[in-house]
Amino acid sequence: MTKKQSFFILVINCGSSSLKFSLYGAASLLPEWSGNVSHIGGEESKLEIRDSQHQLQECRSGNFKKLDTAVKEVIEWLKSNQDQIKLSTIGHRLVQGGPEHQGPELITGALLKTLERFVYLAPNHLPDELKAVKAFQVAFPKLPQVACFDTAFHKDMPSYARYYPLPEKYKDMGLIKYGFHGLSYQYILQELTAEDPEVRKKKIIIAHLGNGASMAAIKNGISVDTTMGLSPVGGLVMGTRSGDLDPGVLLFLLKQGKLRPAQLDELLSKNSGLKAIAGMSDIQELLEAEPDDPKAKEALTVFCYAAKKFIGALAAAMRGLDLLVFTGGIGENSAIIRERICSGLEFMGIDPDNQKSRVTVRVIPTNEALMIARMTCDLLNDKK
Repeated sequence: MTKKQSFFILVINCGSSSLKFSLYGAASLLPEWSGNVSHIGGEESKLEIRDSQHQLQECRSGNFKKLDTAVKEVIEWLKSNQDQIKLSTIGHRLVQGGPEHQGPELITGALLKTLERFVYLAPNHLPDELKAVKAFQVAFPKLPQVACFDTAFHKDMPSYARYYPLPEKYKDMGLIKYGFHGLSYQYILQELTAEDPEVRKKKIIIAHLGNGASMAAIKNGISVDTTMGLSPVGGLVMGTRSGDLDPGVLLFLLKQGKLRPAQLDELLSKNSGLKAIAGMSDIQELLEAEPDDPKAKEALTVFCYAAKKFIGALAAAMRGLDLLVFTGGIGENSAIIRERICSGLEFMGIDPDNQKSRVTVRVIPTNEALMIARMTCDLLNDKK
């Protein structure tokens, strides 16, 4: 590394089997470095670091058995290059903020204690995310650190969409519809607004389609409904997640299937969805296998059918639709999936070819890391 010393905002995003980080210029908010530890827990795990032109600058193979070891490796890299990289702050993506935390916040001991009380709301994500936060606090104790919650974007959903028809005591325990992918939705909305401030008067569906997939209905700049609910397992059929199920299915699995809660969680989160139908969860692999594999064809049909159905439902919730935006790994990169989802929606004013479409259909790449950097910068400027 030969660049002279600059101040950076470090953005941390922990996944179920990956750790991504980005370094943005503190003044410019331009991306300068990015890194990814992929396949955590697997023998092929490695750390790749790229520059602002996405050129690979460093690759470290290692046996990253857990997120802890990946975090340690990233911290060591940052410290070994601190003569060129000086951190000004750290922004963390946290999947769940609970009912009390609905915007970016400075991370304090009190906040961490509160979030630990809500681990049961996101047991597959929040424990590792909090461990990462604490590790960076130990490594960089003088730096302000900011929590950016993936649920915050949906905080203004109307009560009829936000609350489940269950006894009040469960709502008091935090059993409400939170929604997720909020950082992605907020980024897309900001980009649209920068192009045309009048877009906030429109009825918009954003489809964030990736291995984890959801959609949000946005009316007058506010999320009025979304497909994920209490957890990221609900809504659309996903790569390894089931999406919405009849509650009776869960009772069946518990009673007749004799599954324990932990086994049920494993089934619904990691062994359902496209993987359960076809034995594979990657959309590109499914498309390649489709001509000769009926199960691959069925999985793709189920995925597109679920997406089509939710577009109709969310449009009905808003009493119309002006703009449909595709984003996320699948939404951005698979034209054939977008075409299949839109096909048959002509009655709603959606034309797959976008020639005669009353509803504008767009593809906009998302950037959750930049959204976190912006939110972190804005919060600290407000504090000053």
